[in-house]
Amino acid sequence: MRGMVAPRELAEGPQPDLWSAATRTPKPAKTPKPHYLGHRDRLRDRAAATLDALPDYELLELHLFRAIPRGDVKPLAKALIARFGSLAAVLAASQAELKTVAGVGEAVARDLKLLHQTALRVGREAVGRRTVITSWSQLLAYVKLALAHEPREQFRVLFLDKKNQLIADELMNRGTVDHAPVYPREVVRRALELSSSAVILVHNHPSGDPTPSAADIQMTREVVEAGRPLRVAVHDHLVVGRDGVASFRALGLF
Repeated sequence: MRGMVAPRELAEGPQPDLWSAATRTPKPAKTPKPHYLGHRDRLRDRAAATLDALPDYELLELHLFRAIPRGDVKPLAKALIARFGSLAAVLAASQAELKTVAGVGEAVARDLKLLHQTALRVGREAVGRRTVITSWSQLLAYVKLALAHEPREQFRVLFLDKKNQLIADELMNRGTVDHAPVYPREVVRRALELSSSAVILVHNHPSGDPTPSAADIQMTREVVEAGRPLRVAVHDHLVVGRDGVASFRALGLF
């Protein structure tokens, strides 16, 4: 028709489907993978190659894998060591204390105490196989593991036979944060029951300082006097703290 302009033909190709383009659902953005993905496998590989070189929190992580089969346990391992001060203190803590840390339930607390008890038994066995004199360093390591992080004072006695081999390690009394009552006659009576000819007295200072107090010295002298007529010797008295182990004999206190 005159005066009408026909629409131009597009030479470039067919027109796009505008409806499809408008209604097309955009692809969701990719969710970043958790930073700890694969961490367990990497840590296990490092442990297989250089177990001795792992820091304490990573050793604790490896153990936590048992009770917590999935997820990132590094924050929990670090929180436990921060709360109690060291790996040894984590293992020495009671189940009730462990469960005050967020993320620690019954299974984790029980598993950590299992590890602690295993270490104690291994240490006790190493001490018991030989005379105390030849396994002195192992004895010190054992009493420190057993008592250095106890929150309350304990008084224990190591009963020895005539060859100075360990017969028994017994808790004689448990006290407060700074005192555990000791009855010298009870120590000697128990030694006679076990046919023990010598004892090593052991107690801990929850304050961390193993320096013997005046009360410690007096009590030791009373046990020595009670045992002398019955031929029960006191070889030593060890005071255990987080800062080390003090030996009465090494200090010349009796």
